[in-house]
Amino acid sequence: MAVINPNEIMFTAFEPQVQNRFIMYIDGIPAYLIKKASAPGFDASEIILDHINVYRKVKGKVKWNDMTLELYNPVTPSGAQSVMEWARLAHESVTGRDGYSDFYKKDVTLNILGPVGDIVGEWIVKGAYVKSATFGDFDWSSEAAATIAVTLAMDYCVLNF
Repeated sequence: MAVINPNEIMFTAFEPQVQNRFIMYIDGIPAYLIKKASAPGFDASEIILDHINVYRKVKGKVKWNDMTLELYNPVTPSGAQSVMEWARLAHESVTGRDGYSDFYKKDVTLNILGPVGDIVGEWIVKGAYVKSATFGDFDWSSEAAATIAVTLAMDYCVLNF
């Protein structure tokens, strides 16, 4: 009979990460405008190798999921202007010209903070660009702050710690 390790069944104190302790750095967008951010995630496809009446699965390509951000849109500095300046590097709506990926792809850093402001986790998002943006709603019956929804696509991510 196996003996259960007391450390596995007794409560062990730990400090959880909490959702409101983060800071995100994007060149050209002030960090304090970023109200909400989804953490990186990925999906790995599968390859099925058939053999007579059975099959075996192996991992296929990895696709990093898009990240969603919610930004405040203050009067100044304009959050909408900051997002559009980045988006214009990929496509200029006035002229119809597209840009080179070296200009519109950026590396983004998402730092997860501990209770005293120390960095306890760090995601580096490589080759991020604005895939879509929605510049909020305006409603005479609401007192809520105006926000911007941004979807970022990326090449890949690295979890440093």
